[in-house]
Amino acid sequence: MTPDLSAPAWELAERIRDGRTSPTAVVDAHLDRIDDRNDDVNAFITVAADHARAQARDAERALEDGESVGPLHGVPLALKDLTGFREGIRHTFGCRAFSDNVATHTAGFVQRLEDAGAIVIGKTNAPEFGHKPVTDNLFVGPTSTPFDLERNSGGSSGGSAAAVADGMAAIGQGGDAAGSIRIPAAFCGIYGLKPSTGRIAESVRPDAFRNHSPFVDKGILTRSVKDAAIALEVMAGPDPSDPFVLPVDDGDYTDSTVLDRSLDDWQIGYSPDLGVFPVAESIHDCVEGALSAFEREGATVEQVDVNLGHSLETLRDQTRFGLMQAFTAKVADSIERRHGIDFLGEHADDVPREFRERIEAGRTYSPVDIGRMNQVRTAMFDGVQEIFAEYDLLVTPTLSVLPIRNDSLDDVRVDGDAIHPRADWLLTWPFNMTGHPAASIPAGFVDGLPVGMQLVGPKFGDDAVLAASAAFERRRPWIDSYDRLHEA
Repeated sequence: MTPDLSAPAWELAERIRDGRTSPTAVVDAHLDRIDDRNDDVNAFITVAADHARAQARDAERALEDGESVGPLHGVPLALKDLTGFREGIRHTFGCRAFSDNVATHTAGFVQRLEDAGAIVIGKTNAPEFGHKPVTDNLFVGPTSTPFDLERNSGGSSGGSAAAVADGMAAIGQGGDAAGSIRIPAAFCGIYGLKPSTGRIAESVRPDAFRNHSPFVDKGILTRSVKDAAIALEVMAGPDPSDPFVLPVDDGDYTDSTVLDRSLDDWQIGYSPDLGVFPVAESIHDCVEGALSAFEREGATVEQVDVNLGHSLETLRDQTRFGLMQAFTAKVADSIERRHGIDFLGEHADDVPREFRERIEAGRTYSPVDIGRMNQVRTAMFDGVQEIFAEYDLLVTPTLSVLPIRNDSLDDVRVDGDAIHPRADWLLTWPFNMTGHPAASIPAGFVDGLPVGMQLVGPKFGDDAVLAASAAFERRRPWIDSYDRLHEA
């Protein structure tokens, strides 16, 4: 049976387990799709065809031998080429200075996905070290949303998002420091989950405490909510090498108490702009039109005022930029110490000017500067916590704009008005700063382009985000939206 490349991953895994298809057939179909589409979409930097086919043969033998298999057995997995290390597969960080670098270890969360049966099919495109909200780099160029090849997939997990939307992978791994999962999920019309900070462990060396003020989260990009729940259940959990990981979570994200949960008695707050962001009218209309799905599931939806404590300019400069610049400077230092590559020296031409400027700015901040930035961050956290004193869920647009054109990041506009192109259209980064779990879910289409709606849960409320997402999906399923990509 020819696999349906727009089917959710859980369904592919089910067909493999009951013999309706095989791991080899599934992997070969995805590799054929990559051959057909990757030149246009540019989702993959590295296609691990030989590795994937070998793993598929092993997966078939396991089934033939009657072995117990995991929930993702035989399912093709795309890894973001930043932290998704897989031993023996090229790992470039989206940077041409690492074009010949091969990973010497496998990241813990990747190992967990493989232990659950997933098969790594390749490494996906990202901007150099994930430094901007679109996927483009000096190495292989931009990744497009499959819904319009002249427009970007979003960043920085845009390669994974485009691969999943277009049927080149069943599941995509991503990372999110300011929206890097949710932005491309919105631009590519898929589901993107950023779990609670610390839910998925990451072993960082040589500096395990680099994230001493964490806001970088690992997560997943999928075509269905159930896929994300399965992946989170697999990836989450303690790791003795990560000083910031959360303790064991007793939640069963795939249980009916989560995915079939009623929203009766839920109070949902809707903020059209988080009080500070400009948002296009067409985005407002699309997202507000989707809110009725929650009401049909029994929830009460009210518009709320969110007080993040400061102006957008202050929030942007002190957290989105200030803390991120400091973090980037630490990353650059680790790269220089570990790999001998200096992006302000002999390898300056291997990264964009913007990335070099971020390193330079980050190196100027004193501990007092960082402390003041974190005071602004604290006000953001307090403002979000106030919402959850009264509401079970916060809903916002994911982004202010429709997918932007490739090579247009320097001129982003909301209803004709120019805005800061690297911050002011992203309603995502406040929740990296606060650590709350958040997802982008497909809200609909405007002019044939996908629009994302952001669901934010209470502190550590990953189950609430998944429950609300599943309820929305029941009322407004989007899986058929990918069929148009396979008819092209």
